[in-house]
Amino acid sequence: MRYSYKFKRTCVDLYQKGSWPPTPEGLNTRQFHKMIREWFRMEEAQGPEVLRPKRHHKLWTPEEKMELVSRVLAGKSCKSTALEAGINKGMLYQWIQKYNIFGYNGLVRKNQGRKPKEGTKMKHKTQSAPLTESEREELIRLRAENEYIKTEIAVIKKEIALREEKNAAQLKAKKQRWYKTSGKQDTN
Repeated sequence: MRYSYKFKRTCVDLYQKGSWPPTPEGLNTRQFHKMIREWFRMEEAQGPEVLRPKRHHKLWTPEEKMELVSRVLAGKSCKSTALEAGINKGMLYQWIQKYNIFGYNGLVRKNQGRKPKEGTKMKHKTQSAPLTESEREELIRLRAENEYIKTEIAVIKKEIALREEKNAAQLKAKKQRWYKTSGKQDTN
């Protein structure tokens, strides 16, 4: 549910005076009081403007995200860090998870939207400057390294396939032995 700035200010003012505003119909009183305390903490940290509805979402840079994540990793609570920054604690939790999984690259904003169809190509091809000798050498080196890694991956995949094949054959042989031994016991 969205609340107006005026309603939030009234609730925070009443909370500061030591009383609670009436709980809106259909809401849990406990959750509503928790929300008011959160508004109060946000206002304390950033001023009354933080309670105003936001016209647009702020795009956080990876450096800003990293600063908040590092505060939490240094031992500060996630909730207090989110309140000070004026963001939802769930968003901060997501940033921390992405950082733990992908490192700094997890905090970099990904392109959103649908990928273009394969048939569409740029109409105007841009002319690139010719490569220098050192760039050519690096390109050749990188292509060779890429080929080496591809063959290495192919070998590993083949090893895995052979191992799985061997395990399947062992399992099949084990089942056959079991059937033979269980069949002998039934005939006696």
